[in-house]
Amino acid sequence: MHNVTRDAEEFTCNAWLVPGEPPALVDAGTMPGVVDVVREHVADLDRVVLTHGHGDHVGRLDAVLDAFDADLYAYRDRERRSHALADGDRVAMGDDTYEVVHTPGHADDHVSLVGDEALFSGDVVVYNDAAFDDGSFGRTDMTGQSRDRLVESVRELVERTPDSVRALYAGHGDAFEGDVHAVLERALERAERREPKYPDE
Repeated sequence: MHNVTRDAEEFTCNAWLVPGEPPALVDAGTMPGVVDVVREHVADLDRVVLTHGHGDHVGRLDAVLDAFDADLYAYRDRERRSHALADGDRVAMGDDTYEVVHTPGHADDHVSLVGDEALFSGDVVVYNDAAFDDGSFGRTDMTGQSRDRLVESVRELVERTPDSVRALYAGHGDAFEGDVHAVLERALERAERREPKYPDE
């Protein structure tokens, strides 16, 4: 996997390029020049799969879709969506197929993508951020967000992520390789405390 927004100077999500057949991009981020970085790794891009529609994940979406004439997979109906995602669907990305798990809480339209060896968790679970290392969770203090729904979503991920998954690719923070279930369990335990994630919440 390649984080094609790794060198961004502006606030953005991680945009994960999944090489193979079909080549896919999980989220588009906000970094100008992301199209050029994608082209450094693949000649074509078949699809963009959105974890959710927050601005830091879709800022350069139109540019990516235009550059590659790529299909757009998203949970919520939005302009240019060519494929609707629903819980339990399966989506091919690279050389693997991923199960769509609807994981609201941070965003109503949030989905995570669970494969045999990797999990794309968007902003529901991240490995590290400004609040926690080695297992954190998305913020839920803004309008339309819900800690209770996020907790249920993380529980769902714990149940539906097979033990064979050894890589976690989140919307923010670092990628993780190792015991992904342990990271999910730590994130769940921290989210279940219902305490503010950040002091200013």
